[in-house]
Amino acid sequence: MSDVPPTMIAAVAPQAGSAEEIALVERPVPRPGPGEVLVEVAAAGINRPDILQRRGLYPPPPGAPDILGLEIAGTVVGAGPGAEMLVGQKVCALVAGGGYAQYCVAPAGTCLRVPEVMTMVEAAAMPETLFTVWVNLFERGFAADGDTVLVHGGTSGIGTMAIALGKLFGLEVLVTCGSDDKCAAAMTLGAAGAINYRTSDFVAEVARLTGGDGVAVVLDMVGGDYVPRNLACLADDGRHVSIAFQRGAKAEIAIPDVMRRRLTLTGSTLRPRSVEFKTMVADEIAQTVWPYAEGGRLKPVIDRTFALEEAAAAHARMEAGDHVGKIVLTIAH
Repeated sequence: MSDVPPTMIAAVAPQAGSAEEIALVERPVPRPGPGEVLVEVAAAGINRPDILQRRGLYPPPPGAPDILGLEIAGTVVGAGPGAEMLVGQKVCALVAGGGYAQYCVAPAGTCLRVPEVMTMVEAAAMPETLFTVWVNLFERGFAADGDTVLVHGGTSGIGTMAIALGKLFGLEVLVTCGSDDKCAAAMTLGAAGAINYRTSDFVAEVARLTGGDGVAVVLDMVGGDYVPRNLACLADDGRHVSIAFQRGAKAEIAIPDVMRRRLTLTGSTLRPRSVEFKTMVADEIAQTVWPYAEGGRLKPVIDRTFALEEAAAAHARMEAGDHVGKIVLTIAH
């Protein structure tokens, strides 16, 4: 680590508030511990939990830095004991924080090697959505070849990743979007159906698109009053997987309906899970999904890139809701 400077530029949200509250600060370059690597960051993905953290609604887990950012891509320039084999490698990684910075420590177990066919911007846009969709749609939701699934937010980072993985693993992915243009974009990306939730009743549209059969899985980040409507979209033995609750943390459901149709309600949140769990997920992804990335068949949808100094503008774009795919910060040295 002889060429690594003692300090770096990073982006933090020193007080809860609007995107303008994001501040660039000088911080000591972190040092990797056992099983960790130091990454010279080339790009960092923007995710909705970053917005929530900036607003003061999603504090970082114990031990995580207050620097924003949950996914990075760059070059490993240092390593703690047990992770030396990654030095010099180009990797992308899921981190519990610290991504909006020139250097970031990552667990070696959550690193995936960046394929030759992928840019650093593309690689930085992969880990958070890939881990989230894999864990929740395929592991918790048991989505399998031939299933039809419903994903809200079809042109979000999560939605576009769900469409991409659905195409690779034999799913028919129905999505909801907030405009006809976004619906058209989702269809172009490979959705089997796209419903404008502002102009259509998505429950009725799902029934129409599935011939009344319903879907095997709903991947939901809306919560609130969407939950009973989502359950109405499920086929018998269907699975409802919650990953966020943008419209409210509480919902009222009819328990007899859950019993009669043998529905499963589950969900998860990724950030507070242990490094051991995330390492296990990374190993599964490396075996089952990453070969598609290495072959050029799996790439994220990139909406726009912003320089680290423009992190506030990047957050504002995500909050405006006009983006299709991922927003990524590029980080100069």
